[in-house]
Amino acid sequence: MFSHPIAFAAMFALSAQAAVACTPANEFKTITPGKLTVATMIIPPFLIPDGKTLKGVDGDIIHKIAEMECLQVEPVVVDTRAVMQYVVSNQADVAVGNWFRTAVRLKSMDMTDPVYLDSLAIFSKEGTKSLDEILKSGKMVGTVQGYNWVSDLQKMFGSKIKLYPSPVALAQDLEAGRIEVGFDSYSGGVYAQQQGGLKNFHIKHAEPDERVKASIKAAQIAFAIAKGNTALGNALNKDIAALRTSDAIGQTLKKYGLSAKDSEVGEPRAIE
Repeated sequence: MFSHPIAFAAMFALSAQAAVACTPANEFKTITPGKLTVATMIIPPFLIPDGKTLKGVDGDIIHKIAEMECLQVEPVVVDTRAVMQYVVSNQADVAVGNWFRTAVRLKSMDMTDPVYLDSLAIFSKEGTKSLDEILKSGKMVGTVQGYNWVSDLQKMFGSKIKLYPSPVALAQDLEAGRIEVGFDSYSGGVYAQQQGGLKNFHIKHAEPDERVKASIKAAQIAFAIAKGNTALGNALNKDIAALRTSDAIGQTLKKYGLSAKDSEVGEPRAIE
């Protein structure tokens, strides 16, 4: 059946009023007016693409920011190695997906204030929290290449540590008994257990140890934008601050089984 023309006109008027009623929290330009183009990759539980929607921790947060700014999220899901290039080349407004705030990245792009932390965790059958206790036990351990704690752990454990290309490979060797303890991000361990893995292991935040800097200051996760895009950067920082004040970031972490404590980021810093 066709809609009555008067009813259709009324619906159109209401829709137009709703669009006008949305007032952005900040003023800035985006690549495509009315849209926030977001470059990302698949990295659960942080980014879980679902059609035109981004789910996961970063996905939920960037959608909340878009709503605050009266924008529609336009996802661009690419290979991990290509994500940052989309921002640098101005093909995307922002890149999200558990990106560490590092000094190297800040040379070629800008990054927002930290959104949340990704902490070093210990995966063990005993529920150990102490790095020193593991060292003294003489157990064979492992971690994933590329994290900010790798070089410190190599110095600490020497020939007793194995490096893996991915969290999946690390978990496989743990479950097979080829190593006895794993070091990975807390969020990665929680997600693995949510998917049915690491059933006989405890995931614990590592206690502070001076020999491993990441155990004292966890990596800060931020969103990346093009160098010099000050208006967008300022807007995102204000929106992130508002979401933190309302506890939306902490609640989002909890929603995906992570620790709300990791929303307490401290002052912005960069991993050297």
